[in-house]
Amino acid sequence: MIRLDDDNARPFLNDDALRELRPSTLDAHRAVLDKTGAGSDLLGWRDLLLEPNDALLEDIETTAAQLRRNADVLLCLGIGGSYLGARAVLEALTPYFSDEETRVAPPDDHPHSEDFQQHDLETEVLFAGHQMSGPYLRQLLDSLEGRSVYVNVISKSGTTLETALAFRFVRRWMEEHFEAADDRIIVTTDPSEGALNELRAEKGYKKYAIPRDVGGRFSVLTPVGLFPIAAAGIDVRSLFYGARSEAERLDADADAHSPALRYAALRHALLKAGYDVEVLASFAPRLGRFGAWWQQLFGESEGKEGTGLYPSTVQYSTDLHSLGQYMQEGQRLVTETFLIADEPPKDDLTVPEDAANLDGLNYLAGRSYHHINRRAYEGTAKAHTEGGVPNVTIRMDRIGPEALGEAIYFFEHAVAVSGYLLGVNPFDQPGVEAYKTAMFDLLGRP
Repeated sequence: MIRLDDDNARPFLNDDALRELRPSTLDAHRAVLDKTGAGSDLLGWRDLLLEPNDALLEDIETTAAQLRRNADVLLCLGIGGSYLGARAVLEALTPYFSDEETRVAPPDDHPHSEDFQQHDLETEVLFAGHQMSGPYLRQLLDSLEGRSVYVNVISKSGTTLETALAFRFVRRWMEEHFEAADDRIIVTTDPSEGALNELRAEKGYKKYAIPRDVGGRFSVLTPVGLFPIAAAGIDVRSLFYGARSEAERLDADADAHSPALRYAALRHALLKAGYDVEVLASFAPRLGRFGAWWQQLFGESEGKEGTGLYPSTVQYSTDLHSLGQYMQEGQRLVTETFLIADEPPKDDLTVPEDAANLDGLNYLAGRSYHHINRRAYEGTAKAHTEGGVPNVTIRMDRIGPEALGEAIYFFEHAVAVSGYLLGVNPFDQPGVEAYKTAMFDLLGRP
């Protein structure tokens, strides 16, 4: 269950600020539930949780299991919401380092971890089509020589430049290296329209549909994110139903004190009070990519009509040695959100006693990294509060599929409410088209 601690933010706000926001926060929440707000035709990310398609989940699990039996690598091509969510979950739930035998061992809390055979531990998920770098793609393809490769290309239109360009090269490489290359390519795209559907009709690729009422940054719990995540051996059903449980909690007993609504209201009040930047900070490296997903979710949803908090991410304690000075004493325009997992990891380390004690660290002997990291978080929150940085803490029970699903829905619902509080449509992104228009003009696209 997601919990919110706002003790370090309230002192920076007028006593009446949050109380006055309660009616409008509840109105925004009801607009999400009732589909009466701007962009309500793109609220399918809620519908798919409240009306689960278990047949689709089973198909994803089955196809992913078959892939793991045959593939050394699943290469995912996509950009923005087509890869950020999957990559966030993968980084959170797969080992930091791996070898050929344990590359994607299932997390400790996987309910069927004992059922994973050796062939289930061999599929590495890699990403391309999320930037434009010839050397990156060349070196990636060179690294795949001699390996069994499958491809999942993810694009609603099939013509997104970065992804389509990469797929042009990857498809040719696949056809040169595998006799039945078409059987190794899965497309995730619009239900019926777009370039990938035309190509699929010719090639017979396996296909997953992206719901038309789900925007890219909200698509991690559709086949866009679920298939790559399942291909890595992660329990997507627990991820999905963790998100569903958070949605049900909010729908059943939401009031202005519910964590997601309080978070949305606090952010809005802090923006009105003159804080223009929100930094999402984690002390767990596993959550670094989750911050990148959060950054797109909030940046594209709120950054419109000259408003919205600028979203940025930091990884502590690493960034305390680079940005720590600014956070403590720089311009007082930043508010901070800590994302914390309470339960210690099962593979944690405990500090040993050292006879010489030359580093002076024997006072930490017998304590775990988790314990030390927690004190670093507490000290940082205290110091930043005293330095004039309002901060809130969002707590997850642990870093596992169910808890990550809860966090995904928590932030999706909060950003929808927050967008409505700002008076913008949180589900479109018209500004993204500006650079595309200028770029394609310069490239001479017909």
